[in-house]
Amino acid sequence: MTVTNGIFLIVLIMAVWGSYKTGKLTLAGSLCGALIALSIYAGAGFTGITMLAAFFIMATFATSWKKQQKNNIYHPQKRNAAQVLANGSVAAFCGIMMILLPGNAALFAILMASTLASATSDTLSSELGIVYGVRFYNIITLKKDERGRDGVISMEGMLIGIGSAIIIALIYGAGFGFNSDIFIIVIAGTAGNIADSVLGATLERGGYLQNNMVNFLNTAIAALIGWLLIII
Repeated sequence: MTVTNGIFLIVLIMAVWGSYKTGKLTLAGSLCGALIALSIYAGAGFTGITMLAAFFIMATFATSWKKQQKNNIYHPQKRNAAQVLANGSVAAFCGIMMILLPGNAALFAILMASTLASATSDTLSSELGIVYGVRFYNIITLKKDERGRDGVISMEGMLIGIGSAIIIALIYGAGFGFNSDIFIIVIAGTAGNIADSVLGATLERGGYLQNNMVNFLNTAIAALIGWLLIII
């Protein structure tokens, strides 16, 4: 085991324990998070795990920010294993594919970044859009709708979402090089966030999908769009 890998494992164990003890994640959620982190690190190394850490730190901050104010709208709960898998399983899959198909590692690195950009964009636009949004609209009808409902967006939330996708893309660029892939990641991540809102306004409100499945689909859609942008 290299020194770098040893340091990573120590930090990972501390992060898992800290996430559980502080109530950010359930025990099962913390363990699933560890498996996702291991898969991402094994495939994408320091850059991959930095993108994941950025998502977790920003999502944790956004969820905790103005918590009392948001409690009047909805009641956030500790993230369990299903929620963790919904946000990170596609990125973990990309990490595994980078190991199994090293010839396509560059492709799966972009797709991994796209999924994490989508998860980050969705979380921050929702959590901070509720706080800083001024006018709220149903993404399907574009009519005014109730703050905090599935499929409801605000201009402020969308801008925050785009900004958070840019952060993930910049981390990717710092590790893998700044080129046109940055724009693919931002576009795919933002598209995944929009897809989340569309699914929320339609299938989730209709009772056909639950939130965890919507979160999983938004990351999968981001990966798909990223792939399409690459091959076009």
